[in-house]
Amino acid sequence: MNTSKKLLAAYENAERLHYDEHSKFVFFSDVHRGDNSLSDEFAHNQNIYHFALQHYFEAGFNYIEVGDGDELWEHKNFEVIRYAHSDVFMLLRKFFDENRFIMLYGNHNMAFKHPHHIQKHLFNFYDEYEEFFNELFPGIKVYESVVLENKETNSEVFVVHGHQGDFINDQIWPVMKYLNRYFWRYFHIDGFQNPASPAKNAHKRHKIEINYSKFIKQHQKMLIVGHTHRPKFPRVGEPPYFNTGCCIHPRNITGLEIENNHISLIEWRIAPDAQGSLKILRRVIRGPKPITDFSPVLDT
Repeated sequence: MNTSKKLLAAYENAERLHYDEHSKFVFFSDVHRGDNSLSDEFAHNQNIYHFALQHYFEAGFNYIEVGDGDELWEHKNFEVIRYAHSDVFMLLRKFFDENRFIMLYGNHNMAFKHPHHIQKHLFNFYDEYEEFFNELFPGIKVYESVVLENKETNSEVFVVHGHQGDFINDQIWPVMKYLNRYFWRYFHIDGFQNPASPAKNAHKRHKIEINYSKFIKQHQKMLIVGHTHRPKFPRVGEPPYFNTGCCIHPRNITGLEIENNHISLIEWRIAPDAQGSLKILRRVIRGPKPITDFSPVLDT
């Protein structure tokens, strides 16, 4: 099944959420939380990510994680990930407790497509300090996609991880999971790159992005994805294809914000201030631009 058909099926089955000019959303994708070992690409950015999420929590944002939040291809046991980044998960639980956390699954955490995996790994966890089972995200639902609907402007935003229709990362993902867990993970520690990953393969990434644009033109949808790890904010006249980028760049994390019916591409990084002190700073890369500049008006 090709990308357009897969994305259309995800759109038609998406969880629908209403938003207005007062709504605030932040989108991060491809966090790839691991076990804090040498193969954990998230580890070097975990403090930046935690600081950014704390900012968004205090500012009243809803957090939508656009797939591949946890690296379940490399790690069979989710508990090692939860334990390695317990401070991050406690912050995510604060979002969840206030009904401000929406999790999508991607190809690297496809296991969360299945309710029994969600219940087993995400509902609760064993607290090593208190020595009892504590709640994590009790009753959480993990979605393939969501559609943000604005009834005032009669427009919508389609949000999905973006692996749909990618043959290697969709149709034969169990094979790639096996190779990643028992082969590429160890080569990656020595500096080798997985050629199957769109993030490490420019030709593959470009092909996937062309398919996103074809879907947008055919179905007139504003699309937010991750998957390729390359941030994207369209220029005027381009198809409304947005990409969050990822949280495992060498020096920064990137994401998207929606606030006051405007959308922005942002980054967080450690940088020196005027006095030379290192601080975690937020920078707007593109935008903010009105969503209505990009989202086609729906038929009434």
